[in-house]
Amino acid sequence: MAGKNKRKLEDLSVDEFMLSGFDSGEEDDCEDEESVQEKGKKKKPTPQKTSVKKQGKASEHKDQLSALKSKDPEFYKYLEQNDQELLNFDDSDSLEDEDEDEEERMYHKLPSQLEDAAADDDEEEEESEEKDVKPVKSSKEATKVTEAMIENWRTRLGKEPSPSLIRDITQAFKAAVATTKGDSEELCRYTISDSTVFNSLVLFCIKDMHSALNKMLKLKAPEKDQKKFTLPSSSPRWQKNQIDIKMYVAGVVQLLSSLTQSTVIAAVLRHANQMVPYYLCLPKQCRIFLKSLIKHWSTGEETVRVLAFLALNKICRHKQEIHLDSVLKQMYIAYVKNCKFTSPNTLPMINFMQRTLSEMYSLDTQVSYQHGFIYIRQLAIHLRNAMNLKKKETFQSVYNWQYVHCLYLWCRVLSTIYPSEVLEPLIYPLCQVIIGCIKLVPISRYYPLRLHCVRAIILLSGSTKTFVPALPFLLEILQQEDFNKKPGRMSVKPINFAVILKLSKTNLQEKAYKDGLVEQLYDLILEYFHTQACTIGFPELALPTIIQLKAFLKECKVANYCKQMRQLLEKIQENCSYITGRRQKAAFGVADVTAVAAWEKQVAEEGTPITKYYSQWKKLREKEIQLEISGKERMEDLNLPEIKRKKAEEKKTDKKEFKGLFESESDDDDDNDLFKSKDEQDDSDEVDEGLEDLSDLSDEDDLEEDDSDGDLKKPSSSKGKAPKKMLSTELKEVAEGDEDMVEDLELSDQD
Repeated sequence: MAGKNKRKLEDLSVDEFMLSGFDSGEEDDCEDEESVQEKGKKKKPTPQKTSVKKQGKASEHKDQLSALKSKDPEFYKYLEQNDQELLNFDDSDSLEDEDEDEEERMYHKLPSQLEDAAADDDEEEEESEEKDVKPVKSSKEATKVTEAMIENWRTRLGKEPSPSLIRDITQAFKAAVATTKGDSEELCRYTISDSTVFNSLVLFCIKDMHSALNKMLKLKAPEKDQKKFTLPSSSPRWQKNQIDIKMYVAGVVQLLSSLTQSTVIAAVLRHANQMVPYYLCLPKQCRIFLKSLIKHWSTGEETVRVLAFLALNKICRHKQEIHLDSVLKQMYIAYVKNCKFTSPNTLPMINFMQRTLSEMYSLDTQVSYQHGFIYIRQLAIHLRNAMNLKKKETFQSVYNWQYVHCLYLWCRVLSTIYPSEVLEPLIYPLCQVIIGCIKLVPISRYYPLRLHCVRAIILLSGSTKTFVPALPFLLEILQQEDFNKKPGRMSVKPINFAVILKLSKTNLQEKAYKDGLVEQLYDLILEYFHTQACTIGFPELALPTIIQLKAFLKECKVANYCKQMRQLLEKIQENCSYITGRRQKAAFGVADVTAVAAWEKQVAEEGTPITKYYSQWKKLREKEIQLEISGKERMEDLNLPEIKRKKAEEKKTDKKEFKGLFESESDDDDDNDLFKSKDEQDDSDEVDEGLEDLSDLSDEDDLEEDDSDGDLKKPSSSKGKAPKKMLSTELKEVAEGDEDMVEDLELSDQD
């Protein structure tokens, strides 16, 4: 009964509610209907009792006035002269006053009549609802959906969609979604028990419901060139069909959350992308839909990610003031969560999230500045704590993948939105944070992290046309590292610097470490000079690098390293001479900023030696990076010995001698394995695998990344694989015919 009182009082106005004095937290919630009625009957005074009380109060007032005349005659005289109404007191006046007081008291207490009336009204409403609305059928009484029903709905929907038909389809779709959730207790008008019916119903809704709803609401389809669209809420038929449409779009979101197969999710997302105008008219369903889209954008398959991003962009473009701020916050948090571990498989997904999130930030620079200021400041606070405390925990809060990817994200955001007066003030603090991150622990083990930071600086400097001194951090590596020292260990596979932050002590002793380090330095120095190749001060900028490279070539005795650095030095010097020749022909001074900008623009259009070389080098380098990311090896660097296989005819002649003893000629040679012991089978498997696929042998000694801190670990040799140290001896034994010896042992064992 207390719940009914609450529902009834919600319909009252604010003034009536305050006058009623209803308190939901008092004992009235615990009372049942009978106690309330009895209490109301007890509190209700009879007319006789009230009149007696009122008359008694009037007589008391007269007695007081008569006593006042005897006690204080002067004051009584004063009342006679100034206030005759008070002395001429009548019982009727007192009764009226008492009635008014009684009415006022009624408003400050919960009257019993209001409770009874509310109970009666609730009962009447329930009875009317029971008469008007038919009860929902239970799962046993629900109508079973069949293929014939779906086909009938399809034909009727194609002719003329009606509200009743849409209601039937949405109810069936609701039942289908309930089966995916496993919610059998949910009451639905229809039930679906067959998987084929479920598939055909969902496919029917995905294909036909969007156009049918547009047709029913009489909405014009937007043209291909137009990005804006009319909202369904502008239709006069929206209010009548809003409940059914709300049920349908909510079912689409629930279906997305329950699916697991990427192809099916992609199909439903395409349909949901069409239904975006309907989500924009329903705020609650739109918020739930946005959460689902962000989840698929950050964790889904490639096609699913793209479709989720398109829907997010479409919603935020049309309702920036409502959704953009919260969506950007949730997307950034999802990005940080999914950047914790980086591997060759996850790196393309992280790059995709960086690019798409940058596009989202470009929708509104004011909102982007607020987010950028807060999150860059947060990165700076982590760095300051690490510099002040100098503990392992604080260092780890900076030297991790999440921190590095966040730095690179904001460099990409500022590069994408440039030029922007709003976001330009964030360039300097972001560069300071990146440089502080490099200087925090400047040791050789963290060279990969330094290279990631320098790459972010090059991206920011080249896109925003801001000079940032990145070359000293690269030239310092050439000075500190001893490239003439012979490596302590030989490695088969090159180190992938794109997916590591820290090297182990064993990695620092390998030849692959120095090979990869020289290659990375070559790439980054060339990329940096490419961003500055057309500036008028290029010769002065390149002078320290030229001096350092010449000193390196004098000291280094490794031919491969000298070859790469000499080629880089020649390209830099060639570009310097080209810029110097162009400057000599200039007729303006250094202080003329506009003339300098026009000169640099002309040089960029014509091209310089470094820009022309970089365009060709970039294509080849991207192919190599794709091979490294995919985990494939460059077999030309392994220098493995060649293996001459025995011909099939020679093997048959060797075995023909013993073939008639235990097997017929029609049997396969592989049946010999049935008679081998486990050790002999393992040995023969090792030999066969060594002959059949040499790439597997090279893959065995791969350097695997430890996701927790970016270390590289050496895996133990797996069972059934030939160890690396025995590779050459095994190959020789195979060439000398060890297989025949194994077969002789088989015969002796059988005897």
